[in-house]
Amino acid sequence: ELLNGAPRNYLIASDFMPVLNALLSTHPGLLFLQQTPEFQHRYAETVIQRIFYTLTSHSHCTRISVLDLERGKFLETLMEVDMEEDINRERRFFSYEHFYVLYCRFWELDSDHDLLISEEDLLRYAEHALTHKIVQRIFEGAGRPRSLRESQKLTYSDFVWFCLSEEDKSSRTAISYWFNCLDLDGDGVLSLYELDYFYAEQVYRMECLGHEPIALRDVVCQVLDMVKGDRATENPVIRKVDLIRSKMSASFFNMMFNLSKLFITESRDPLHIRQEHATPDLTPWDRFAGFEYLRLSSEEEESNAEQQQQQQL
Repeated sequence: ELLNGAPRNYLIASDFMPVLNALLSTHPGLLFLQQTPEFQHRYAETVIQRIFYTLTSHSHCTRISVLDLERGKFLETLMEVDMEEDINRERRFFSYEHFYVLYCRFWELDSDHDLLISEEDLLRYAEHALTHKIVQRIFEGAGRPRSLRESQKLTYSDFVWFCLSEEDKSSRTAISYWFNCLDLDGDGVLSLYELDYFYAEQVYRMECLGHEPIALRDVVCQVLDMVKGDRATENPVIRKVDLIRSKMSASFFNMMFNLSKLFITESRDPLHIRQEHATPDLTPWDRFAGFEYLRLSSEEEESNAEQQQQQQL
């Protein structure tokens, strides 16, 4: 039914639009969006990107096979959503709250609201948490080819892939996204040169903030031990499979290009640890989206209250 008679054995993004249109017009948790067609369109776009992000496991794929659908239990999820009034209980694809967080994060960066963000815009993400070098690689299309090849900007769909990968670096898709960004020569391994290239900017940023940086040699030993374990001395390079096996991909990537999260990892914040232990069924993205939705909702309530006070005056 998704193929609608198309003579092929795979799905493309547009094949999912009839399903999303039906969901938007009938699901009780989405009916309020009928007053804002623009939000309906962005919600559908977000869900489709999340479907591809979750089911294809790598960032260069524009097709979804029947096997991908079966492995990801997409049709079962669709039936569950159809029977569940609270759309936010489904967190992999359809959550409105998750869409709201993604779109608001994009809107906050898109200062001129042309639905495109520049390198300068993305550098402001999470209070300048990312290095210039990693942002340059994102805009080069290393993590995922940009939707607009002729433009040096990211679309909203591009941002969805970035944000999902940034806030949960443990998924296979995120590992592929960030590994490709770090793999400067595209040879499928991260060499000591590449680790040095990216970590050097982290050292500079730490020094600017008055923090004593960890020496590169110590970082290399720490990274290889973290990712490769007993095999660290056999071959001092890192492959994608090493990161998947190690379960330490988030710590590794944060060490390479996200200073804020590197500090959180190094400090082992007790509150952060308690939150993880209290919600073992949630992914890092689920936790991030939950906290962000509360923050955004609180800010919106405060803004509405201020407007009401001004009107009364």
